[in-house]
Amino acid sequence: MKLLTQYDTPTICNVIELFDVRPRQTGYMDSRIRACFPEMPPIAGYAATATMHTAFPRKGSVYTSLDDQIARFAELPGPPIVVYQDLDDPAVGATFGEIMCSTYQAFGAAGLITSGAARDLDQVRRIGFPTFSNGVICSHACSHTVNIHVPVRLGGLAVHPGDLLHADCNGVTSIPTEIAADVAHVAGDYMAAENILIDYCKAGNCESKRFGELRLEMMHQIEELGKRVRARRASA
Repeated sequence: MKLLTQYDTPTICNVIELFDVRPRQTGYMDSRIRACFPEMPPIAGYAATATMHTAFPRKGSVYTSLDDQIARFAELPGPPIVVYQDLDDPAVGATFGEIMCSTYQAFGAAGLITSGAARDLDQVRRIGFPTFSNGVICSHACSHTVNIHVPVRLGGLAVHPGDLLHADCNGVTSIPTEIAADVAHVAGDYMAAENILIDYCKAGNCESKRFGELRLEMMHQIEELGKRVRARRASA
C-alpha cells in the first residue's frame, strides 16, 4: 500500500491500461468528485462503503452509525477509505465534518470520498485527512447513514465493499483485484519510460528530429512493458 502512494493517480490509471483487464473509459470517478485538499499526497486503501440521506428528519444523533462503521473496518484487508453515496440529489447537507473525519482517522482510515458535500474544511485540513466531495455545504442538515458495507455509486463508478482505491488531486480510480499486487511494481518502469521524453523536454534546446526519436523510444518501451505484464499474467 505504501508503494502505491508513491505514484500519482494518473500514473496508476496508465499502468492499469497495460494489463488490458477493463475498457480504458471505465474504472474511475468522473469530475463530479474532486479533492477537497489538492495539496495532500495520494492515498490508497480499501472501500468502507455507506449510503446516507441529509434531506429527511429522523430521530437520533447524526453520529449514531460511527460505532458500527469503525467496527467493520476490521473486515477489510488493509487501511480503509470511507466511501459515501449521498442518496439526495442534489445534496442537501454535508456528508462529513471535523468529528467524523477525526474519528475515521483515529481508527486508521486513509481518507474519505463522498458524492455529497463537505464542511469544516479548515479543521479537516489541519488534521491532514484527505477528503473528496462534490462541493461544500455549511450544514449537515438531517444527516444520517442508511446502510453500511453495501455497493455504492459515486461519480459514475460502482464501488463495492473492499474495493481497492487510489486517489489524489487528479481524481479517484479503482484498482482491479487481479492485478493489484503488480500495479505498484510496474509503475516505476512506466515512469522511467515517460521520463525519456520528459527529461529531454526539461533539458531545453530541443530539436524536432531528436524529439521524434525519443517519442518513438518512449512509446516502444511502454508497449514492451505492456507485453511483459500481460505475458506474466497469462502464465500465472
